[in-house]
Order: sequence, then structure tokens, then C-alpha cells
Amino acid sequence: MKIKDSVVFITGANRGLGLAYARAALAAGAKKVYAAARDPKFITLEGVHAVALDVTKPEQVEAAARACGDVTLLVNNAGISRGSGLLSPEAMDTARAEFETNFFGPWALSRAFAPVLAKNGGGAIVNVLSALSWISLPGAATYSTSKSATWSLSNGLRNELREQGTQVVSVHVAFMDTDMASHVPGDKTSPDDVAKQTFAAVEAGLPEVLADAVTRQVKQGLVADPPAYAAAR
Repeated sequence: MKIKDSVVFITGANRGLGLAYARAALAAGAKKVYAAARDPKFITLEGVHAVALDVTKPEQVEAAARACGDVTLLVNNAGISRGSGLLSPEAMDTARAEFETNFFGPWALSRAFAPVLAKNGGGAIVNVLSALSWISLPGAATYSTSKSATWSLSNGLRNELREQGTQVVSVHVAFMDTDMASHVPGDKTSPDDVAKQTFAAVEAGLPEVLADAVTRQVKQGLVADPPAYAAAR
């Protein structure tokens, strides 16, 4: 599909990568861009349609799908990271919160918008994942489990939505220059570059984006001996 003249719905669009997706969609000539956030007053980009949406609230997800019946491209971008290991005292509560946003949120949005996309010719779903879908770091292990589950979700959705002509694209990226990674030292990928790569992959019909060198290295390491996910960190 083409981004030009498409109707794009983006979650977590008030800042970071979500805001970059909104800018990129407008620049590519999208006919309409819905920018969703828990509090729409933080949507300040001109030219978008602000939508109040907490992806962890099923009734809000369903309402968004009913109200935005012209969508052809869904971007599941909203995500959180609470920074917890698996054995820390708060790990279970942290994981539940991360799964609600990072896994159940995209699942609910995809279910709600699948009939909309079918009605509008198939379209596409983009799920923003991570290099941590494949490996686990000590301080972000619960986040990794949520992103790993969402990678599996993306692969399953791709199979189930193929018949209706809906493309599913998984976006894997390491550290980006956003608030979520502000505490991490070193080089970071520009969210604007990730957005451009994503829309190029949608237009090319690709199933996956490996947005930076670290992510590509991690993916290659999955078939190493020992594999990257088994290496000490």
C-alpha cells in the first residue's frame, strides 16, 4: 500500500516515535492522520486529528474503531518500560502493566480495527517492537517478555489477516533518541529515521524492519552458537 492518500491511526502519538510517525505520514501525503494519546491536549502537531485513547481500556479501543471507520493503516506504537528484572520484588506488577500496554493494547487495537481495514481494502498494521523482543537485559527483563510476546502476536496476526489482504509489519529497534531511552548513554537512532524506514517497508510489502545496526546484529545472533539470547549479559 501507499502512504500517500492513506488514513493513518497512530497510538502514543504525542511524543517520541509516535510523533515522528505522525510527521512522516503527513509529509508522505496521508489523507488523514489520527493521533491518539491518553490526554489529547498533548497532541500539538498541526494537521492531525487528536483522539483520546488509553490502549489499556477496551471500551476506548472499541470507541476509536467505531469513530475512525476510514482507517487504512494502524500503527501500534504506544508502549511503556518500567525497568525491572524478573526476580525483583515488583516484577509481577511491573510485567502486568507492561503487558497491558505493550501486548494487550496492540492486540485489542488490531482486533478492533481488523474489520475496518478489511472494509477499506486490507491496508496494514504496524507493531512497534524492539531488539529486546529477542534478547533480555537484566534491567529490562519484564519489558523484554512483553515485546517478545508481541513479536509472536505480530506473526500470528500476519497469518490470520493475510486472507483479507492486511499486511502486518514488525518494527524492531534498539535505543532511540526518545524519553524512554533518555537515561541510556551512547548513540541512539533518530525516531524520524525509524518512521521513514517503517513507511518504506509498508510500501514495499515487507514483514519486518530492522531499524539499526544493533538490531541487525542481534537478529543475526539468534543463529549463532551459542545464540545471542543465551549469552551472559
